[in-house]
Amino acid sequence: MLRAMAAETHDIVILGGGPAGAAAAATAARAGLRTLLIDKARFPRDKLCGGLFTGRARDEYRRIFGRDLDPALFSERRAIAFHLGPTPMGRMDDVPPMYLTMRRPLDAHLLALAGEAGATLRTGTRVVQIDLAASRLVLEDGTAVAYRVLVGADGVTSAVARALFGRPFDPATIGFALEKEMPPVSDPETLATVRVDFGVADWGYGWSFPKPGSTTVGVGGLQARNPDMKARMRAYAERLDQGDAEGMKGHFLPFGDYRRRPGRGNVLLAGDAAGFVDPITGEGIAHALGSGRLAAEAAARAIREGRAEEAAGLYRAATAEIRLSLAIARVLRPIVFSETMAPLFARRFAGSSRVKQAYMRMLAGEIGYPTLLALVAWRLPRAIWRSWRGGAPGPAQNRA
Repeated sequence: MLRAMAAETHDIVILGGGPAGAAAAATAARAGLRTLLIDKARFPRDKLCGGLFTGRARDEYRRIFGRDLDPALFSERRAIAFHLGPTPMGRMDDVPPMYLTMRRPLDAHLLALAGEAGATLRTGTRVVQIDLAASRLVLEDGTAVAYRVLVGADGVTSAVARALFGRPFDPATIGFALEKEMPPVSDPETLATVRVDFGVADWGYGWSFPKPGSTTVGVGGLQARNPDMKARMRAYAERLDQGDAEGMKGHFLPFGDYRRRPGRGNVLLAGDAAGFVDPITGEGIAHALGSGRLAAEAAARAIREGRAEEAAGLYRAATAEIRLSLAIARVLRPIVFSETMAPLFARRFAGSSRVKQAYMRMLAGEIGYPTLLALVAWRLPRAIWRSWRGGAPGPAQNRA
């Protein structure tokens, strides 16, 4: 039986110490809130993730933590190669910078920055009860923790999302990824190049991210369409010839199945817990940082104005841009992945430097999905017409 202990009271309690939680904690503490972050793990801890830190993520990092990226944690890459099966779809050099990192040191670094900002960190501690009606938690040692606003930043299997909605995600629409750290590459050109392979998984893709000490290789897609994901991962590893896939590990991926209402009352969901993962690229770190910051800002405003119970409404308004981006990406996703449209997309993507440049600018945060949608919408009817007529695009069209 848990022993009774004195209750603690905090303005904001954050469950989860990943990028979303650290961003929320740092932002809340700087806003003057009594901030507590809780995570069941002790840091540093391992986290399955490709570790691609885009320009959008960099901009959020700078905004939240007020510093530039540490070169010891981030390796800059300026080249990317796209493939469809064994067929190259084009390589791009001197693209907007991308950064490769490992989540074990990255998350520990972000958590330390949250602590420096004034947040109280309690790691290696499990929450055994979430009482939404009473706005309090109970920890495994019996400690009761009261909050004015609760932020669930506890990942795709979020306990906070389960308490709010009955389940953390929809099994019919969830994504799944397999990943393994493989030996580092020695070839300078390969080491400098991020690789993305469409068609490796059904409604998904594969990735090879070469880092100084290893190469992160993975395959991900919609779980319902890929019952053979392990076989796909083995085949992809064999194609890359960088090592075998034995020892691969898996994790769920909220592949664009985001929460239209990411919270209720004084309870908010951020990052993967809210499903804020791009359904085309699989990128989640940028939205994790951004939504964590927005959650803390909404909480601070609600508490300051004496209406903590309305924090979710403020947060929903604040995340409108993120949710619009994910909604547009869901519209585009069938064009990229569906059996009918994927061959047409592949041909147009491979032949159009403008579309690839727009894709990279979107990852860099220079443009958003609305701009990319407008570009695709303008080009798609012509591409469908040419495909229907059976004509392959000529050289001049390939330069479009």
